[in-house]
Amino acid sequence: MRPLRVLSVFGTRPEAVKMAPVIQALAHTAGIESHVCVTAQHRQMLDQVLRLFDIQPDIDLDLMQPDQSLAELTAAIFTHLDPILAGLRPDWVLAQGDTTTVMATSLLAYYHRIRFGHVEAGLRTGDKWQPFPEEINRRVAGVVADLHFAPTEWSRQNLLREGVPEGQIAVTGNPVIDALQAVARHPTTPQVAGLFQRLGLDEAGGPSPRRLVLVTAHRRENFGRPLEDICLALRQIAEDYGDSLRIVYPVHLNPNVQEPVYRLLGDMPNICLLPPLDYLPLVQFIKRSTLVLTDSGGLQEEAPGLGVPVLVMRQVTERPEGVQAGTVKLVGVEQANILAETHRLLDDLSAHAAMARAVNPYGDGRAAGRIVQALLSASQDLVGTPAGG
Repeated sequence: MRPLRVLSVFGTRPEAVKMAPVIQALAHTAGIESHVCVTAQHRQMLDQVLRLFDIQPDIDLDLMQPDQSLAELTAAIFTHLDPILAGLRPDWVLAQGDTTTVMATSLLAYYHRIRFGHVEAGLRTGDKWQPFPEEINRRVAGVVADLHFAPTEWSRQNLLREGVPEGQIAVTGNPVIDALQAVARHPTTPQVAGLFQRLGLDEAGGPSPRRLVLVTAHRRENFGRPLEDICLALRQIAEDYGDSLRIVYPVHLNPNVQEPVYRLLGDMPNICLLPPLDYLPLVQFIKRSTLVLTDSGGLQEEAPGLGVPVLVMRQVTERPEGVQAGTVKLVGVEQANILAETHRLLDDLSAHAAMARAVNPYGDGRAAGRIVQALLSASQDLVGTPAGG
């Protein structure tokens, strides 16, 4: 009896982090022939995750180009991934989330009549422009998918409202928690230990340790005035707390982020602007943080997993479970709101503790195993049939 042939496709660091536990589970499951293809939509940031989780791609399309438009990237994925699917003829193609890679991969699987499984399915804001282009990417993948791995019951309900048959949905938890728990056990790297020392953060446990606020902000919908307002709020926070606080902001390489951030924050002595962090150092910074300010998606799941409150600098979120659980709060991009909520969590110990102790709704660290079992259960009719049938 031939094994079930599964091709996992991803291209960015967040995809790699969330797919890594799934790929490891596939590789260790009898009866599965696992293949990995990377589009390398983000080359450098992808590679460090591959090394961290010891993943060797079978196929590397290496599609990243400087200043590549969404249309150019989409066209490149279609052109280069198409012959891979035609030659390999997997039984299933798996992809995660809401990137350009997952959107194009889902359509190609459909064109080749190959079953498509969507990891982290069912996230929605209901606004096609927020986040852009992710909301439409995941909706396209959701229309095409034959099996939806929903991280939460809320995601499942979204899919049911869209007409997805109940039997095609498995609530698995989010594999990012699997990855986070594994990476959080690593010892502090010399790189991070050196940064902690330079920033005066190695005094934790002393009579008056400096507190750390970790910031990420890079969403396309925040380019321009919203990002400038975020920066002005961060500047005011830094002025208000002075030497008792350190703000660490790994700055995305996009010029639309770099220019305003360095212009508005580059002269602040207690704001440390860094290049993008590898995943392991990022997790170690989260662990040391008092608070996270972000417009990212993944940090809304990861920081609560380590007991760190999150203020989300967006108007809407596709992860309302964190808001409902009390681990996350939406604050928008207006300076006054960001300032007020940051002050509240830094000054009110009970408010901070309430968020820090809330239960993370995104999983228990066993999502990857559930995904593989759901895949096997959905594949009973493929046993003994030609791959890609």
